[in-house]
Amino acid sequence: MWEPKRSVRRMARHHVYLVPGFFGFANLGGITYFHHVREYLEDAFEAAGQAVEVVPVATLPTSSIRNRTVRLLETVQATAGDDQGPIHLIGHSTGGLDTRLFTTPNVSLASEIEIEPLAQRVQSVVTVATPHYGTPVASVFNSVFGQNLLWAMSLGTIYTLRFGRLPLKALVELAGILTRVDKLLGTQETILEQFYQELFRDFDPERRGAINEFLNCIRTDRRVIGQLTPGAIDLFNASTGDRDTVRYGCVITRAAGPSMGAMVSARFDIYAHASHALFRILQFLSARRGQYFDLSRQEELKLVRAYGDIPGPHSSDGVVPTLSQFWGEVIHMARADHLDVCGHFRDPGHHPPHVDWFISGSGFRRPQFDALWGDVANFLLA
Repeated sequence: MWEPKRSVRRMARHHVYLVPGFFGFANLGGITYFHHVREYLEDAFEAAGQAVEVVPVATLPTSSIRNRTVRLLETVQATAGDDQGPIHLIGHSTGGLDTRLFTTPNVSLASEIEIEPLAQRVQSVVTVATPHYGTPVASVFNSVFGQNLLWAMSLGTIYTLRFGRLPLKALVELAGILTRVDKLLGTQETILEQFYQELFRDFDPERRGAINEFLNCIRTDRRVIGQLTPGAIDLFNASTGDRDTVRYGCVITRAAGPSMGAMVSARFDIYAHASHALFRILQFLSARRGQYFDLSRQEELKLVRAYGDIPGPHSSDGVVPTLSQFWGEVIHMARADHLDVCGHFRDPGHHPPHVDWFISGSGFRRPQFDALWGDVANFLLA
């Protein structure tokens, strides 16, 4: 019996790229930057009946925004260059600036890969806790002292994400470096060396090699630091532009300010008090006075609903001022510190467990994580 010929249409596969931020990485000896984000988005697309490939980008941790964007371009070409599926870019922190440069019409990058055909396939860009108007923390790191501090904080972050917390002695040493007490005592190199040895010996040989390679990248190329200051970002914004065919959305973060409640909740845990104090120092360094841009009435109402008030110049997630994070449609506003949103919050019962970057007192947990990334998934699928 004759049957009508049915046409077969293949579903276009979506390509989602997770772009790490400042001193970020995709996977460092089994330590992931976007912890559980990849799995969450894969499940969300599957539930919506959409084929997807979620790719964490092995970025250059502290190289220039232009070089980091070339790495993103190379990754997109290698994984999505053979089809015409839609592309979505999600950038955390500095990674959000990489995604904006990628989609800037007629951008000039130092690469033999033609970017325009790939950029034309980008449907959405999501920036998460991104310093669109700069961050004062960059000015702190943009010195010889700051470079040593950045190196120490990078190693400390990796250790915390691997083992759950820093040794108390190392935490105190990091606080000493951060407050320049070591410089006053004239023992800067000694403390840095002690800090390195204290942490490095706990890693197995395989991870030591990967971590050393990562730290060497930070030592040899730190060009992005000067590009993240408020003044330099003003020039970045003047030389980049949004693409008309791309939907831009942002996730806003704000950690709680100093409070007696946070101190009481730590009770007699010396480590918790020390970690919380260190986070407060970072939050102080990230404060900025001055106007970022004019908030719309709708944005002001969203801020009040999310936080109870309109954040001031001292409000931040510990790294990026809250009012520096607006770009495009506001997808979600979270009470979170800078790495909470990437899955680095306290949840020891989860398998594998979530661990805190610093004890910031944000109260960010798995329900907040699911709500945030659920809103991001809906934005991508809209």
